Amino acid sequence: MRWRLADEAGGQGELFEREVERHVGRGEFRGMEFLHVEARRVINEVPKASSMPFRWTINAYRGCSHACTYCFARPTHEYLGMNAGDDFDRRIVVKVNAVERVRAELAPSRWTGDHIAMGTNTDPYQRCEGKYRLTQGIVGELAAAGNPFSVLTKSTLILRDLDLLADAARRTQVRANFSIGTLDDGVWRATEPGTPHPLRRVEAVARLNDAGIPCGVLVAPVLPGLSDGPDQLEAVVKACVEAGARSITPLLLHLRPGVREHYLDWLAGYRPDLVARYTDLYPRAYAPARAQNALAALVHDLVARHGGRSARPHQARAVAPAAKPAPPDQLRLLG
Repeated sequence: MRWRLADEAGGQGELFEREVERHVGRGEFRGMEFLHVEARRVINEVPKASSMPFRWTINAYRGCSHACTYCFARPTHEYLGMNAGDDFDRRIVVKVNAVERVRAELAPSRWTGDHIAMGTNTDPYQRCEGKYRLTQGIVGELAAAGNPFSVLTKSTLILRDLDLLADAARRTQVRANFSIGTLDDGVWRATEPGTPHPLRRVEAVARLNDAGIPCGVLVAPVLPGLSDGPDQLEAVVKACVEAGARSITPLLLHLRPGVREHYLDWLAGYRPDLVARYTDLYPRAYAPARAQNALAALVHDLVARHGGRSARPHQARAVAPAAKPAPPDQLRLLG
């Protein structure tokens, strides 16, 4: 495995201190493998050429048991000599020293207190977080330092840390966002087989906001021909407005190289009738602007219809009452 060639910030030096230790999953983790590593650093800088509205990220894990067919992060496993398919879903890299590294890297002499985004690569509350509790420890360190941060997740495991996050929100700026692309049971089971049911995520949005942790929703990714029907989108918007989502932001699927091949191969087995449509719609990673704008306009109208206050359609985001919209470039990380 090419462990020492990989780096989340774009190939700047060595990522891990020593060779990987393999641990076979048992019980509820049967069929999985956990690759223990010690990271040289955990707070990673976003490449300067990036348009993201934040400069720093933390990802305690690589790979994700959510097994989303469209996940934009799949090619990162190839940097480590593994594949973007089954390996990404079941062979999870665990940075076992992540909490200790965050504590050291937040030292006042080394750190300026910038916002840190979590969940920009793989989900910080995926199943193995229940085993390793790295995200829990990292949230504790960020709270103790009074450092602003945000969490992007599909997992209701975040509710385990509700009290911890609420305490952090009293000390500094904290933001959560849930990805809820559809409430359609069939589409959910086919495309996100390792995630909690979407309705459980809607409930989690309400609980986070009730606890004083601002939480928005990404209707993301919206999958052409699968989850983009007006009735499907209205069901998500209505549920999320009623749950008090601070923002409701639609994002159309994008297919970067590596992800495109994986997703289209899956689609050929699941819905072969849609392959030609996707080939036409995605000559490049992003769908044409007209398709993105049409989605934004539709969700804008749906939010207004259900009592929310929406941003202008061309801004590609819709906002629930009395809420600040989430930056669309940041949310596009979800894929």
